[in-house]
Amino acid sequence: MTTNAPRPEILRYTAFSSSPEGGNPAGVVLDATGLDDAAMLAIAAELGYSESAFLTAPPAGLGGGDKDGDGEGGGEGAGRAYTIRYFSPKAEVPFCGHATIATAVALAERTGPGELVFATRAGTVPVAVTEEGGTVRATLTSVEPHTEEIAGADLAEALAALDWPAADLDPAFPPRIAFAGARHLVLATATRARLADLAYDFARLEALMHRLDLTTVQLVWRESAGVFHVRDPFPVGGVVEDPATGAAAAAFGAYARELGLVPEDAVLTLHQGEDLGRPGELTVTLRAGDPRVHVSGTGARIL
Repeated sequence: MTTNAPRPEILRYTAFSSSPEGGNPAGVVLDATGLDDAAMLAIAAELGYSESAFLTAPPAGLGGGDKDGDGEGGGEGAGRAYTIRYFSPKAEVPFCGHATIATAVALAERTGPGELVFATRAGTVPVAVTEEGGTVRATLTSVEPHTEEIAGADLAEALAALDWPAADLDPAFPPRIAFAGARHLVLATATRARLADLAYDFARLEALMHRLDLTTVQLVWRESAGVFHVRDPFPVGGVVEDPATGAAAAAFGAYARELGLVPEDAVLTLHQGEDLGRPGELTVTLRAGDPRVHVSGTGARIL
């Protein structure tokens, strides 16, 4: 951004909660035209949220953008397709679920509900937005996910950084690295108390995550067949913990389905943020024959 360029409007929204006091806050810039990488990173660092989203015109062939939020644009899909980039206070990330939901809610409040398409570094992410009784809900469809095993030495290092004894893990949920737009290490504990007691070595876990190209560590406790409680350390983003993590929720849905821990057709409820005083709820939908994962939630503007 040049020194004489006007500062863009910076919105603040929370995702996965209908209350501004819940869920995960994100910065949203609906018109990032003219902002270079350094300017976007500076705004994200200034806000201090785990991620902020920046919209510009879509790439050729994806449709017309609506950079000024007035519902007008050119080309097929006019006004509903965008390029979106995500920045934590420390670096750009390829995909962020909660900032996607927050951005979709912000757009819907200006142009109405409907179908959106976001071009992300991880791939194309469709988002469907609905409104019922004054509550806006957005559902993102992930890129095609996959999982991979983690080496024993890397797992041992992760547990050491978390100060989690291996005996505290739930043997029904094998540790895996799961991807649905970003990479997350999935570790499941056998007890809610273990999940609640999170005090980890920030620098040590950050170093391991950089080496494995991880965005968060998805810590999970299963309450019932379709209900889970999760937490996500995020030291690589400069944040101790992410309050609600849509990208990790998508990755976890893919992980649970691939390992046969849930049915191919399933709706999972993930509770996150309770231990931070910012409760949020993420809905993960899996459909037989559809390799992608659908993550939905509400949102609210932070004034």
